[in-house]
Amino acid sequence: MLESPRFRLWFPALALLVLLAGDAWRLSLGWWVFGAVTIAVTLLSGWLLWLQRARWNLIGMPLPLLAFLALATVSIFWSHYPGASALGLLTTWLIVVNAVALAVTFTWTELLRALGVVLRFVLGVSLLFELFVSVVLRHRLLPIFGQPGVDYSAYEKLPGMLMWSRNQLFDVFDGGRIQGIVGNSNSLGFLALLAIIVFGIQLASRSVGRFAGPAWLVLAVATLLMTKSATVTVAAAGVAVVLVVALLVRRAKTARGRIFVYLGSAAVLVASAIAAFFLRDGIFELLGKSSDLTGRLGIWQKVIDLTEQRPAFGWGWVSYWVPWADPFDNLVYRSGVRQLQAHNTWVDVAFQLGLVGLVLFIALVGAAFVKAWQHAVDRPQKAPGAPLHHSAVTLLPLLVLVALIVQSFAESRLITEYGLALLVVVAVKTKRRELL
Repeated sequence: MLESPRFRLWFPALALLVLLAGDAWRLSLGWWVFGAVTIAVTLLSGWLLWLQRARWNLIGMPLPLLAFLALATVSIFWSHYPGASALGLLTTWLIVVNAVALAVTFTWTELLRALGVVLRFVLGVSLLFELFVSVVLRHRLLPIFGQPGVDYSAYEKLPGMLMWSRNQLFDVFDGGRIQGIVGNSNSLGFLALLAIIVFGIQLASRSVGRFAGPAWLVLAVATLLMTKSATVTVAAAGVAVVLVVALLVRRAKTARGRIFVYLGSAAVLVASAIAAFFLRDGIFELLGKSSDLTGRLGIWQKVIDLTEQRPAFGWGWVSYWVPWADPFDNLVYRSGVRQLQAHNTWVDVAFQLGLVGLVLFIALVGAAFVKAWQHAVDRPQKAPGAPLHHSAVTLLPLLVLVALIVQSFAESRLITEYGLALLVVVAVKTKRRELL
């Protein structure tokens, strides 16, 4: 079964669909169905790891990842909300098991292909979904299964953030934003950015058709633009900058040439940061953000105040906040909607696991980035008979990780679902030095 071409395409595609589009599953089919599918996929992932136990072991796993997971697990003993921590640990370990199975079982080329299948499905269905809402229904659409604890009876008074679709496809030129089947503009925007990375690499590696490839790339760009996500726009800029630098480093033929590229890139980065600081008001206006980052500064301050009460080891791991546990039940509201994250991964980690957890998480992300960078720029010699264009695939972990890191400063997705899964895949596969 492991060598079956169908299995090697459809299992990673299914696992990635669960990890990347969890919101779509929950909004359309409910938590119970989503949970059952997740557990079924995880059991199969665990079986794959058992079958391949000779190919991997804990010693070969990234040490910062093991240390971070160990700290998160034992934090249940001092957690302020042990029941919520138990649930958070369950979801975290389900994600990790699936991610490790994907990393150990499948090559980068196979994961690229599976990502392409999943992202085409999500973007295509999302646009058809928004078109159906705007052409047929012509009004805002509630999710079939909403958030627990939310009263959906007062339809007219419900804020847009609680809608599955805001019916704004035809209003995108007048400030409207689409949300797709995931029900969130920022999430759909990030999936569109991920699709741009994947489709672009597939085009560069000539693994897609000459017409279908560019068409899907244009569709992904259009989707990103229609989400109007400032966070994803900045992430896209970060990915573009890192891509250019990585390609320049690749083209440098000598060590001295690489040093010049690094020094020049550093100088441009510093100059850009200084310019951005002095032009911040104009940049915020261009991105459609207020000076307090749409309320994020207030959220961060509340979470930091709580962190200062337990600075060393935090309040206990929970991943995404649970709405029924103290202090999350009444901690932060924005536009009338209870917030279930700190909207900053690093603030969230410090709150949940203290400074010790934050240091371990920084080590995890930093080590993954260094190895992903080496993976991208230190290309191996071309194997006899192998086309050189396959080296484009080695850019995948770096560009995905950069997108996640930039997003992590405005969202807490890096510690849950697709963010944590992709981080673990990158960390494990680059540690194993698997290039293609």
